[in-house]
Amino acid sequence: MDVPTLGDLLDAVGDSALRLRAAPAGLAVPVAEVLLYDAGAPLPAAPGGLLLAVGVRASAAGAVVRAAARAGMAGVVVRGADGPVGEAETHGVALLSLEGDMPWHEAHLLLVSAVGAGAGPGEFTGPGTGTAAVSASELGDLFALADAIATAVGGATAVEDPRQRLLAYSTVAGQALDEDRRQGILGRQVPASAENTEQYRVMFAADHPVRLPALGKGDLPRLAMPVRAGGETLGSIWVVDGGMLAADAEETLAQGASTAALLLLRARAARELARHHNSDLLRRLLEGTAEAATAAPRLGIDGSLRVAAFALDAAADLPDAERTALRLLDVVRLQCEARYGRHACVLVDGVVYALLPAPEAPGGTGPEPRRRTHEQRHRALAEDIVRRAGRALRIPVRAALGAVVPGVSAVTASRADADLVLRVLDEQLPVASVDEVRPRVTLLRLTQLMGERRELNEGAWRRVMAYDEAHGTEYARTLICYLDAGCDMAGAARLLAVHPNTCRYRLRQARQHVGIDLDDPDERLVLWLQLRALAGLTGASS
Repeated sequence: MDVPTLGDLLDAVGDSALRLRAAPAGLAVPVAEVLLYDAGAPLPAAPGGLLLAVGVRASAAGAVVRAAARAGMAGVVVRGADGPVGEAETHGVALLSLEGDMPWHEAHLLLVSAVGAGAGPGEFTGPGTGTAAVSASELGDLFALADAIATAVGGATAVEDPRQRLLAYSTVAGQALDEDRRQGILGRQVPASAENTEQYRVMFAADHPVRLPALGKGDLPRLAMPVRAGGETLGSIWVVDGGMLAADAEETLAQGASTAALLLLRARAARELARHHNSDLLRRLLEGTAEAATAAPRLGIDGSLRVAAFALDAAADLPDAERTALRLLDVVRLQCEARYGRHACVLVDGVVYALLPAPEAPGGTGPEPRRRTHEQRHRALAEDIVRRAGRALRIPVRAALGAVVPGVSAVTASRADADLVLRVLDEQLPVASVDEVRPRVTLLRLTQLMGERRELNEGAWRRVMAYDEAHGTEYARTLICYLDAGCDMAGAARLLAVHPNTCRYRLRQARQHVGIDLDDPDERLVLWLQLRALAGLTGASS
């Protein structure tokens, strides 16, 4: 059983709902349940409990904090910023404050839902195909609410998210529907039109139910109201007015919107906590510290995959790099979820990592057609993200694709590939897979290994570089051009932009003063590799 920590809850509900004031035992303290304070009854022993100090002024909550500590509780939530921080730190109890004007019952439901979402892998629901996705049980609650509102108000009812996607709709027999509602139910999306856009503008500008006229011939009027919590818009409820609405329809709809807000807040808390757990699990998987066998089903991963890495241009001068990287994470997550549904992305040290599935393609005749299909699909996704993120953030973004590996047990190898590819990308090559830049990546890795081992970075190349520095000669550049040209004197001369005799003279002098044997193929190979990798010289760019 996975018991969420205090840090998990804060990540799930956001600082617009709760603000941490003190955490003397840290954020890793487990929170097992949420309790409401009752001044007329003693507190029960509740290790890991989070106590909501209902009816207690924050400045006078010291006694509640002390009682919570005696009961073994993890923390206390008060309303207001002037809570007893000193008491909390002294007694080892976390202190949090309820932000804004959120009622206690909403905060209680939100926190209970967040704690319940951490009950185990089987109860996690991923983000689905968009930010408004909810679990099956949550959808059931919304459908039940739509039916209840429709019955009480007297008109077919639909619950929508802020993007006009239908989350639930009523199924009460005999209630009137028009073509717009039918199309919305079929496509789970309200049909777009200029008239619709204007009605949504009017509805969202109101803080009470509004009556809206029919949009055209055959359409019916609507009674609609935004769904909000603490000033944040969570969606809307729309009732078709077939001429049979109850006299108290507006009051009933307002009550229904309040209930819908609680359900949507609960769904969001569960999603955010699940996403936080998945991100942490993916981070440990990429680092090689998570058990692959248990991580795969938790993340919904089955079969071959690859790691994609996205990073901001290292040359960009960013005043707030951390915030910009978080925005990049949002872009990557949104695009991956749109294509793959439930998906885990994570930000690690400024790089956004995502796992891209590479299942066997139907109809393929072997591994090569499947590989091409994966390459095309993954590259198209990476290019789309780079384009969208660059436009949204106004900063160049790079994307690297690691090798396709057979499962999560080899994900660290694909991540290592992606990290190396990121280092060789530039303005001319913003997106690449490891196979596309294999020579450059291999040389980069060899450079790392040679720099770490004394026996690999010693040799004639050091004597050449030292002689050039002491005497102002260009033996190193001449040698790399000669070796890059395949030991062709004319080709080396062209790279150096000198006469072949000048090139020949320099090589002869290098042999004499530095003591290199260009007749030995092994020495030529090692010298070329060290000048390229360790000295960073190339004939083509010199």
